[in-house]
Amino acid sequence: MYENLLANVPTDLWIGGQWRKSSDGARFDVIDPATEGKIASVASASIDDAKAALDAAQAAFGPWAARKPRERGEILRKAYELIMRDAERLAKLITIENGKALSDSRGEVAYAAEFFRWYAEEGVRNLGQNGMAPASGARIVVHHKPAGIAVLVTPWNFPAAMATRKIGPALAAGCPVILKPASETPLTMLALMPILEEAGVPAGVVNVLPSRRSGPVVDHMLHDPRVRVVSFTGSTEVGRKLLHAAADNVLNTAMELGGNAPFIVFEDADIDAAIDGAMVAKMRNMGEACTAANRFYVHEKVQDEFEKKLAAKMGALKMGNGLDDGIAVGPLVNAEGRDKVIELVEDAVGKGAKILVGGKRPDGPGYFYPATVLTNVPDGAMMLNEEIFGPVASLQSFKSEAEVIKRANDTEYGLVAYLYTKDLGRGLRVSEQLDFGMIGLNRGLVSDPAAPFGGMKQSGIGREGAHEGLMEFLETQYIATNW
Repeated sequence: MYENLLANVPTDLWIGGQWRKSSDGARFDVIDPATEGKIASVASASIDDAKAALDAAQAAFGPWAARKPRERGEILRKAYELIMRDAERLAKLITIENGKALSDSRGEVAYAAEFFRWYAEEGVRNLGQNGMAPASGARIVVHHKPAGIAVLVTPWNFPAAMATRKIGPALAAGCPVILKPASETPLTMLALMPILEEAGVPAGVVNVLPSRRSGPVVDHMLHDPRVRVVSFTGSTEVGRKLLHAAADNVLNTAMELGGNAPFIVFEDADIDAAIDGAMVAKMRNMGEACTAANRFYVHEKVQDEFEKKLAAKMGALKMGNGLDDGIAVGPLVNAEGRDKVIELVEDAVGKGAKILVGGKRPDGPGYFYPATVLTNVPDGAMMLNEEIFGPVASLQSFKSEAEVIKRANDTEYGLVAYLYTKDLGRGLRVSEQLDFGMIGLNRGLVSDPAAPFGGMKQSGIGREGAHEGLMEFLETQYIATNW
């Protein structure tokens, strides 16, 4: 079905600028979530392959770090241009292995490419400082050095963007990387390697190790003294395990973990604008995003209007294979993800929630679940405390500002929150009281390469994007001297 699109997509390991089979010949299948059929067989990296990638990255480190920042930046800029040249091909590949609608995939490709353009410009701003110590009179010279080899572990929900968001700043900083993409979606990252090579990225600077043996492979790399940074995007559960492993070598850690985003609609909100924002915050990538709106809190005075309009919008979304025209809801990435959504909806309904639209798994192959809206979701429902990671909106009402702030903050997560109000003073006041790293104030989208992306509490450590993202791959060195 997809033979022409997949004909030239690499399926081996990318180590030291060469395609290689795994050391023991192991491979694993990549499944099309729309048909449940096999679309490719990909090499499964072993610990020996990880050792080879570490050797390649170490050999590339010195020469890459010695490059002038502008030279590294020009290569990143070229990579941006080449990705945009191949945008449609890459978007279709994302849809094939991830399931998301093609319109979503096109947006992801543009977003992914922009990280290379941003860090092509930001990498030349690795600025230090100098001054005189007030007490001793010594000169203080501060600069920032490339940290070293970075191990990058990326999820399946944004197979291009979650990788470029890490690769871009690492390369701009002068660090080589070894990337372990999610087993569900390895093809997109492998397809980017010829593009990076064409852009001028030297052999060994970027290495890609798809693997079904992720735990042992990543753990081995985190215990190699040459590795100095681990950057992970994924679940809080896995993030905790990586933090434990990283502690043994005291690695620099950047963790972008789970979320449980509240979406607050005050009584004075522009309801139509709030609906538009809700559709983005909830349905971007079909809700399979850590930034997805998970808990909708709607003021009781506007609850009926908001519910009816949201149900109408969600119910109008067409479901099917993401490559087909007009499709807005593709399949979820795998059976496990779909079954979890089913479990969460059944739990909420069993405890008293009312289904306004959707809520029933369709017959036939594919990991499909329709856009769904639940209202009167009880406080004891599982979906209020867990990431739904699917196209389901759970609605509750509230009466007061103080009440909704308390309920919104009542979670171990703190990645992103959304709120709608026409009163800017209220919007800023409430934003400051929400314990989340990012706030969408009258906006349903917060992700931007120029902004520091990251969370508080159990949602992560560090920031990606902006200048902060560059600093995750740099070590600060202070020189004391006199002249």
